[in-house]
Amino acid sequence: MTDFFLISFSSELPQRIGEHLILVLISMGIAIFIGIPLGILITRYPKLANSIFFIVNAVQTVPSLAMFGFLITVPVIGGIGKKPAIFALILYALLPIIRNTYIGMIKVDKGVREAGKAMGMTDQQILLLIEIPLAVSMILAGVRVSMVICIGIATIAAAIGGGGLGVFIFRGISTLNNQLILLGAIPAALIALVADWGISSLEKSLIQYEKPRSKSKKSILIIWGIVVGILLSLFGIIYKQLFLESQGNETIVIGSKNFTESIILGEFLAQNIEIKTNLHVERKFNLGGTFICHEAVKNRQIDGYVEYSGTAFTAILNQRPISNPKQVYQRVKAAYNEKFNLEVMPSLGFKNTYAILIRQQDAEKYNVKTISEVSKYTPQWQAGFGHEFLAREDGYPGLAKTYNLNFNLPPNAVDLGLLYRILANKKVDLVAGNSTDGSIPILKLTILEDDKNYFPPYEAIPVFNKETFQQYPQIRTVIQQLAGQISTSAMQQLNYQVDDKQGTVAEVVHNFLIKKRLKP
Repeated sequence: MTDFFLISFSSELPQRIGEHLILVLISMGIAIFIGIPLGILITRYPKLANSIFFIVNAVQTVPSLAMFGFLITVPVIGGIGKKPAIFALILYALLPIIRNTYIGMIKVDKGVREAGKAMGMTDQQILLLIEIPLAVSMILAGVRVSMVICIGIATIAAAIGGGGLGVFIFRGISTLNNQLILLGAIPAALIALVADWGISSLEKSLIQYEKPRSKSKKSILIIWGIVVGILLSLFGIIYKQLFLESQGNETIVIGSKNFTESIILGEFLAQNIEIKTNLHVERKFNLGGTFICHEAVKNRQIDGYVEYSGTAFTAILNQRPISNPKQVYQRVKAAYNEKFNLEVMPSLGFKNTYAILIRQQDAEKYNVKTISEVSKYTPQWQAGFGHEFLAREDGYPGLAKTYNLNFNLPPNAVDLGLLYRILANKKVDLVAGNSTDGSIPILKLTILEDDKNYFPPYEAIPVFNKETFQQYPQIRTVIQQLAGQISTSAMQQLNYQVDDKQGTVAEVVHNFLIKKRLKP
């Protein structure tokens, strides 16, 4: 089973490792380029030290996921993809580099500096031939710490479409697949260990080097190596911007949210576009929740993704829930066109409503089938909801009011991919999931009937940027042909196959398209 799993991802793993290394190396190159000169500068102007250290220390206190989320809405440097990820990694890498450069430089014996001056050396010569060579091992220690920090935090970049090994981790969390989580975590840990060992070995070799003159030469070679690394990193950025971006005009970017069904639907769109057009499709899956995907498609950082009509109506348009599916669809379609320059396509054929779930054994124990019936037990129960559900108009606040749900403890806010697992493991007693999720039968969970019809209709609707359709009108035809192609039972089966690890998302969608005769 493990061999089959590794074979399935043998082509994708090198790609993700490469993306991870690119993120780290570019970020580290720029951080070194900024951090070392800044560390040297504050030794010359000590009054700046407190201000600089306050800023870089403050950055370190910001949780990495919060930093990535904040950057999504920031103009120029923000959005989704590698650019905001690299910017965030640079910020996190600066503190150890600046601090160690500063400490290394101020610890150089004043007598050595005075000896250099007595020999007629200029300030520049003293810096390059005396101070930096004596401080280089301390500087490298800062680079080593920054490198390990960058490698770890780079896994979070997958949450905003930055790629890297975090793609496997987020996908594994979404699909309850521990093997996928390890496929991302183990290589990231190995890269960090190798980087730490390599730079640490370089530090030790410098410390053990006894001849000052030879040490100076070696230090200068290291500095030149750093400069070359920086130049290569900058060349990589320029190459990406000037060459790859120009090629990107023939690339369609499809996104998804961070749960199994959304990833499957993103793959469904992607494979159909690849089959029926000559366009290349880039996949930016696991982008987080509704608002991240909405901002991304609105700003054309992705070209399209699959949304749910009720979610668009309540979460994006801030409307009160209504139960008429046609009315919801028409109002969403009109508002998206007018406000966001987005085109809402016909439903793929199924509805995925919110589902309130409990363990099957609890449903039998308390003999409950509806949400109304469960309300009398909620004071003794613990609930778990996704972050988005806790804040949405059609989420927890309205649900609790409609059904008089009174929990003595506030609900746990949990990532969507973990909800079912913590319910099955008895960490919580009630969660809000999705009615078509494949994990429901696997984990023996029970959906409670929404007997007061609280939740609005959630039809699966592709949403595309209108500029994409103007540039590539053939895509509109492809997406229109997908209307009604996925039934509720078919979606449940697709989710089940992925969650039960019967195949990868790409394989499951591929087989479904062949079965539906949508793929030769």
